[in-house]
Amino acid sequence: MSAYGPPKAGFFCLLAAFRLSTDALHLSSKRALPGDKIIPVKWSYKIGTCSRHNRRHGLWRRGDLAYERVMPHTPLAISAAEGRRLILHLNGLSGAPKGRMNSSALLALIEHLGFVQLDSVQVVARAHHMILFARAPSYRPAMLRRLIEKKCDLFEHWTHDAAIIPTALYPYWRHAFRRQQGALAKRFRKWHGPGFEDAIERVLGHLQTNGAVMSRDFASKREPGAAAGWWEWNDGKTALEFLWRTGRLAIAKRQGFQKIYDLAERVIPEGPRNAEVSPEAFIDWACQGALQRLGFVTPGEIAGFWGLITTAEAKAWCDGQLGKGGKVIPVEVGAAKKAKPRRLFARADIAEAIAAAPPPPGRLRVINPFDPILRDRKRLARLFGFDFRIEIFVPAPERQYGYYVFALLEGDRLVGRIDMKADQAKDQLAVAALWMEPGLRLTPARRKRLETELNRHRRFTGLANLTFADGFLKRDG
Repeated sequence: MSAYGPPKAGFFCLLAAFRLSTDALHLSSKRALPGDKIIPVKWSYKIGTCSRHNRRHGLWRRGDLAYERVMPHTPLAISAAEGRRLILHLNGLSGAPKGRMNSSALLALIEHLGFVQLDSVQVVARAHHMILFARAPSYRPAMLRRLIEKKCDLFEHWTHDAAIIPTALYPYWRHAFRRQQGALAKRFRKWHGPGFEDAIERVLGHLQTNGAVMSRDFASKREPGAAAGWWEWNDGKTALEFLWRTGRLAIAKRQGFQKIYDLAERVIPEGPRNAEVSPEAFIDWACQGALQRLGFVTPGEIAGFWGLITTAEAKAWCDGQLGKGGKVIPVEVGAAKKAKPRRLFARADIAEAIAAAPPPPGRLRVINPFDPILRDRKRLARLFGFDFRIEIFVPAPERQYGYYVFALLEGDRLVGRIDMKADQAKDQLAVAALWMEPGLRLTPARRKRLETELNRHRRFTGLANLTFADGFLKRDG
């Protein structure tokens, strides 16, 4: 700042007018966009000083500095169709169906996706099995168990939700354990009360002496009159979960979908368990890993992919990587249904990635509600024009479709949704309802493709018959 104080309003406006003579000043709203660069003005100014000019030309106060927005990069235009083709490819849903699956191929598929979400609900098959089966027709659940329990190539922890993750990525979770421990302890005290902390050493001692345990092995209840807390977990169960979430324990396997906990050193191989990453390397990996798998993003989408960093950290990384030699470029991505294109960050090789992405196959595929292609509902609606939500927690009278409804993917379009379940008692895969998207019909050819896909799922779940309820076609065209 000048020794004589901030400049007067007239001089400030003259300075701003001079700046307007260049092409550097961005004239739109105050919010920073991908590709924007923020330059500090050397004098601070009082709020309200020449405010009409400030608002009009994108100058605003931040701390003791005014900032100017400039647009040094012309965004690359990407059509909605190109965006869909790339996203399907990055999600392992393009190209010809994979051949015979083995352990190495399955691990490579999960590494390509980054992780596979776990979910306990089993309507046809559990989510993680259906996600993998949609991409690899020869996949079977025993293959996944082997990679987790025998080869220790995968481990279970949290991303945005419970997930199966390549063990090669464990060093980043180890770093995240330290970052999150304090906040997680506060959250657990709020949810469950403080008593679980007194049980931590008892739980660790039990594991050291007796080996792996399940939560039911700690059957003691809270003292009468004590606050129950969220889920009414007893202190032993809460201590187990806290020790797992903070890295002292790991999930050795599941039995009937119940977690079996053990000390991390008995589950995670020594190399990834002891590897260290710096804070800078952690942020770079989290951002670059998400960007490579998502293609084009907002900072919030980067942060939400792994669930390990903040949106602010992702935004700072993107800003730092823009420019010549960086890992990020600005793009303008088209939207379905003639919606307005959106400015986003993209991986620097986005044009090459789009060119290399094969067209998705025309066959029809059942997509589980927890599949990564459906996870971000806003992104899904923007690119595919498909409005989707899981209605498990919606009261039955208020559901639009059903408790657990699957999407139907055909080529690069989501063409419908289907309500079906594996009825073990009747040995059948039973279709209750089908809704084609508006403007699309269940033609004879499409019905044949649908039945082919449903019979794949019938065989996958070991059922004898495929049945359709009377009046199952709820919307056609």
